[in-house]
Amino acid sequence: MKLSTTDLNHYLRQYEIYLSVERNLSHKSIRAYLSDLNRLVIWLDSHVLHEVTRDNLRKYLEQLTSEQTLKDSTIKRKYICFKAFFNYLVQNGNLKESPIDGYGKKFKTARRIPKTLSVNEIEKLLNAPQEHMKQLHTIFRKRINLRNAAIIELLYVIGIRIGELVSIDIEHIDLEERTVLIFGKGRKERLLYISSEEVIQKIKSWLQVRENFEPQSDALFLNKYGHRLSIYSIEDIFSKFRDMSKVSKNSTPHYLRHSFATHLLNNGADLRSVQEILGHTNVSTTQIYTEVSVERKKDVLSRFNPRNNLKV
Repeated sequence: MKLSTTDLNHYLRQYEIYLSVERNLSHKSIRAYLSDLNRLVIWLDSHVLHEVTRDNLRKYLEQLTSEQTLKDSTIKRKYICFKAFFNYLVQNGNLKESPIDGYGKKFKTARRIPKTLSVNEIEKLLNAPQEHMKQLHTIFRKRINLRNAAIIELLYVIGIRIGELVSIDIEHIDLEERTVLIFGKGRKERLLYISSEEVIQKIKSWLQVRENFEPQSDALFLNKYGHRLSIYSIEDIFSKFRDMSKVSKNSTPHYLRHSFATHLLNNGADLRSVQEILGHTNVSTTQIYTEVSVERKKDVLSRFNPRNNLKV
């Protein structure tokens, strides 16, 4: 059973529906999948190749490998994307066998140690909204600052992704029980506990003024028009406080998640619990944070161990 590029375009539209309805993936993930697959279609068309064959796929992947601008991890992601798509076609009876089966390339993906902020930097960052409030003179800007303070606090106190943060609705948070329902990747649910009274108070302060934004959405965090905040808005809010507090200029909101996980492990939390809190499917994903913890211990012992100063 051959697969023409015309058929490929047709199946891509079906696959998009499958990813959304059956797999329940986020719009961002779906766009990433389709982008990789559409680039394959464009490459086939540009080389006047009218069928998807094992040989054509091998040539495409080899071309990607030869491009020095692409990391091995990027090529591996594309390979996984193609494999998932063609397996979907096989399962649906559209293909007898996957044309990507048997591709023998081994991908060397370096394990990157997550970048984090120190406890001191976290304190500076969390204090930035409070310092900023002293400079504000309009009620509107003060209300916005209350929202922003709650956002920064919530990102760190439970270590959630910014996509998870903007998806929180009013009904998902219970301040009496101090819990918040998070929908992670693939819309997997996890219930997290807000252990900090300070964070609870910051959220309450925001909720007291939320109605003044004339909500057009059930979202916990709203923009000035009453609609759900976007992830880009969260990035802007973080950048503003990052610059104010003069912490690492390359840091992003995701540093708060990395820092949260690392600080938990440094304080004695067990790996399995951290995995569940972060919403990782595999413990191996969480295990990378233990390397950060070990690196910190090495650094401290190298610099401050009193034995290093003894001349014996």
